[in-house]
Amino acid sequence: MSVQPSRTKRLQKKMYLGEWAILGFEFSFKLTEASEEQYEQFFNSLEALVNTEELYISLENDNESFQGSVTSAERYGNTTEENRAAVEALLNNNAIVSEVNVGVLVDAFYEM
Repeated sequence: MSVQPSRTKRLQKKMYLGEWAILGFEFSFKLTEASEEQYEQFFNSLEALVNTEELYISLENDNESFQGSVTSAERYGNTTEENRAAVEALLNNNAIVSEVNVGVLVDAFYEM
């Protein structure tokens, strides 16, 4: 049986623990063959969503497959189920996007 060490509020804040935990989520998708204009339109709409919802996004790709993570742009802010649903809807409603997977909200520092 492991016992969690007692940490001061200040240390918890510095370590993003407890009430200062940051929630985020991961996602992945693939892009199909499309024109440069379609790719540009898709990435512009993703950028607009991220800016509107005040999110940070990281995105990696290998050929046509993309993986990413999303967190709030606020210092101790969390992403919400609404943010997650908005990203999922954007991906699912685009004709050049396939194989969409959007994960659940998790602790961004310790579970992503």
